[in-house]
Amino acid sequence: MSPGAGHHPAAALSATVEPRGTTKADRRRPATFLAASIIVVVVAGFGVVGLANLLPASVDPLHAAYGIAGIAGLLAIQLLWFSRPSARLDSTTSRVLLGVMVLLAYAPIPTFGLLWADMPDFVGGAVLLVLPARYAWPAFAAVCLSIAWTYSIYENNPLSALYSTLASIFYCLVFYQLARLARMVDELHRARTELARRAVAEQRLVFARDLHDLLGLSLSAIALKGELVHHLLRKSPDLAKTELDEMTATAQRTLSDVRAVSREYRELSLEKESRTAESLLAASEIDVQVRLDWGDLPVQARTTLARVLREGVTNVLGYSDVEHCEIDIVQHGDKVTLQIVNDGVAADGAAIGPDSRLSKLPDEVAELGGTATTEAGPDGRFVLRVELPVPGRPDGPVTGPGETDRPQSTLFRWLLPATMSLMGVGATLHALRLTTEPWRLALVIGSIVALLTLQFSYFNRPATSLRSAQTYGMLLVQACLTYLPLLPLKQDWVSIPGLLIGTALLVLPPVAGWTFFALNTAAYAWIEYRAGTGAASLVFFTAATVMTGLTVFGLLWLVRLVAELDHTRRRLAETALAEERLRFARDLHDLLGMSLSAIALKSELTSRMLAIDRGRAATELTEILGLTRQALSDVRSVASGHRELSLENESRTVRSVLAAADVRLRMETLLSEDLSSAVRTVLAVVLREGVTNVLRHSQVESCDIALRRVDGGVSLEIVNDGVAGPDAAPPAAGDGAAPHRRPPGSGIGNLSYRVADLGGELTAGVEPDGRFRLHAVLPA
Repeated sequence: MSPGAGHHPAAALSATVEPRGTTKADRRRPATFLAASIIVVVVAGFGVVGLANLLPASVDPLHAAYGIAGIAGLLAIQLLWFSRPSARLDSTTSRVLLGVMVLLAYAPIPTFGLLWADMPDFVGGAVLLVLPARYAWPAFAAVCLSIAWTYSIYENNPLSALYSTLASIFYCLVFYQLARLARMVDELHRARTELARRAVAEQRLVFARDLHDLLGLSLSAIALKGELVHHLLRKSPDLAKTELDEMTATAQRTLSDVRAVSREYRELSLEKESRTAESLLAASEIDVQVRLDWGDLPVQARTTLARVLREGVTNVLGYSDVEHCEIDIVQHGDKVTLQIVNDGVAADGAAIGPDSRLSKLPDEVAELGGTATTEAGPDGRFVLRVELPVPGRPDGPVTGPGETDRPQSTLFRWLLPATMSLMGVGATLHALRLTTEPWRLALVIGSIVALLTLQFSYFNRPATSLRSAQTYGMLLVQACLTYLPLLPLKQDWVSIPGLLIGTALLVLPPVAGWTFFALNTAAYAWIEYRAGTGAASLVFFTAATVMTGLTVFGLLWLVRLVAELDHTRRRLAETALAEERLRFARDLHDLLGMSLSAIALKSELTSRMLAIDRGRAATELTEILGLTRQALSDVRSVASGHRELSLENESRTVRSVLAAADVRLRMETLLSEDLSSAVRTVLAVVLREGVTNVLRHSQVESCDIALRRVDGGVSLEIVNDGVAGPDAAPPAAGDGAAPHRRPPGSGIGNLSYRVADLGGELTAGVEPDGRFRLHAVLPA
C-alpha cells in the first residue's frame, strides 16, 4: 500500500505552521516566516532522507564523506540562496550557483547510482527559478528526461522507474512553487506601496483637471470682470454696477460648485445613510422595512450606493404620498443591488420630474458599469433599482501594477493541480504494482479521480469559504472517498490520504485540524500494520503520508495567501484613492470656501458703495481682485499638493472680510516665526474656516479672535455672538461651561481631522451665554 506520490518523504512542512493565525495579508513577518519554515523543512527533510538512504550503503568512510559533502552543498545552495526571497535570481551569482548545483547533483551518480537519482530534483526546481521563461521550461524538461534516463539504467523494474521518475518531477515542482510563492509574498508587499502611489498620482491628475475646468474659468471671469468694473467706476457707474452684480452671481455660483465638488469627492457611509433613511421615513410616519446584506464593497460602490439611497429617499419624501417603503441592499456573487419600493407614485411615473436627481442616476451608475432603472407600476408601487458590479474579488483575475503579475498568477493556478495530478498518477502506478484485477484497479482509479475532481473544483479555489457547513460536508465526502475503498480492496487499498489531512489542516480550526491530522496519521499507520507491511516500509509510508499532507497544506495555504495579498493590495489602492479624494475635498473646502464667500460679500458691498462712496468702492474692488488672485493660487496649490498657508496673510484677510461684513473684531495675535510650517498652515486653515463659519452661518455683531501660547503649544480661539448653525444646539442643563462637541461636518469636521493629525484637539459649540466658541490647541 502507498500514500500516493510518497516516494520522497522529504516533502514535509513544519508542524509549527499556524494555518490560520497568520492568514492576514498585511502581516508581513508571519507570512514570510511561514514560507521560510516550509521551505527549510521540505528541503532539509529531503536531504536528510536522501542521506539516510545513502549512508548504510556507503561502508567506505571516503564514500560516506563524499556523499555527505555533496548533499550538504546542495542543501546550502538551495536554502541560503535560491530559497531566499531577497536573492537576485537573474544575477551572475545565481547562474554560477546553478552550475555548481548541476555538478553536485550529477557528478556523484556514477558512484552512488540509484541512491543519488533523486538529487537532480534540486536542479529541476532551480532552473525554473533562475532561467528566463523561454529557456526554463526546456531546461526543466531536460532535467526530467535525465532523471528518467537515470532510473531506466539503475532500476530493473520499468513500472518502478516510471513511478520514481514521476515522484521526482513532483518534488521538482514542489521546490519551485514553495520558493517562488515565498518570493511572491515579499514582492506583493513591496508592490502595494508602488500601486497605491500610482493610483494616488492618477487621482491627483483627475482632480486637478476637475479643478481647472470647474474653477479656473470662473475665477478668471471674476478677475476679468473686476478689472472691467475698475475701469468703469469713473466712466459709467451704472454699467459698473451691472458688472458687479454679474460678478457677485458668478462668485456665489462658484462657491456652490465648490461645495458640490467637495461633497462628490467625499466618501459617503452606506451604513450611516441606511440608518438616516430609516429614521427619516419612520419620522414621516411611513412604514419602512430595511434589509441590508452586503459584504466587502469597494469605496466607489459604497459611495455610489449611499448617494443613490439618499436621492431615492429624498424622492420618496419630496414627491410621493407613501404609506409603505421597502429598502433592500443585497450582495449576490459579483454584484450588489439596491432597491427602493414605495406605494405612493402614480402609474405614469409623474413623481420623477426632468430636474430630479433620479433622472441622472442611469448615467452616473453606468460609469461604474452598473444599471439604474425606475418603474411605476399600475398598482401604484414605484421601484428604483440599481445594480453595480463588485470588482476586485479574491477569486477574480489577478491584477496589479505590472503585467508581470498576471502570467505568474496564471502559472501557479495550473501548477497546483498539475502537482496534485502527479500524486494521483503516482498512486495509480503503485496500485498497478499491487494488483492487476480490473475491478480493483477501476475502484482505485475511480476514487482517485473523484478525489482530485473534488480538490480542483472546490478546495483549490481561493474563494472557497473555509468556515461553512458546505465545506465541512465536502471534507466528509473527501474522507469517504479516501477510506471507503478500503473495505472491498483490503490489502490492495491505495489512495491519497495526504490530500485529506492537508486540506483538513486548512479547513478545520487549529485544534480540530491538528487532532484530525494526528488521528488520520495513526489510522493510516494502523491500516498499514494490519496489512502486514514491514517495519521499514511502515515508517517510510507513514512519514511519506505525513509529509505529503503537510505539503498539500502548505501549497493550498500559500496559493490562498497569494490571492488574499492580491485582493489586499487592490483594497489598499482603493483606500489610498479614498484618502486622496477626501484630502482634496477638505483642501478645496477649506482653502476656497472663505475666499469665494468674501468675494461674493465684497462684491455686494462694492455694489452698495458705488452710489455712496466711489473711493471705498474702488478700495473694496482692489481687495476683491487680490482675493481672486489668491483663490486662483489656492486652486493651483490644491492641485499641486503645495498647501502651506501664511498665518499673517490670513489674519489680514480676516480683518478685512469681517470689517466688510460690519462685524466688530477684537483680534489678539502673536509672532509665529518659531512655529513649524505644518502648525502655521493648520492654524491658518482653522482661522479661515472659523471666519467662513461666522460669515456663512452666524448673525453676529462681534467676534473675538485670540492666538495665544499655552503650555507646550499654541491655541486659537474664535468666539462670536451668533448661532453657528442648526447642529450647534446649546448644551443641556448641567453641562456648565463646557462647549457642546459637534460631530464632524464639512467645515468643522475637516478641521478636527487636521488638528488631530498634528496631535492637537479641537472643540466647537455654543456656550451657555449663547456665544459660539471654536477652540483649537496644537503642540508647538
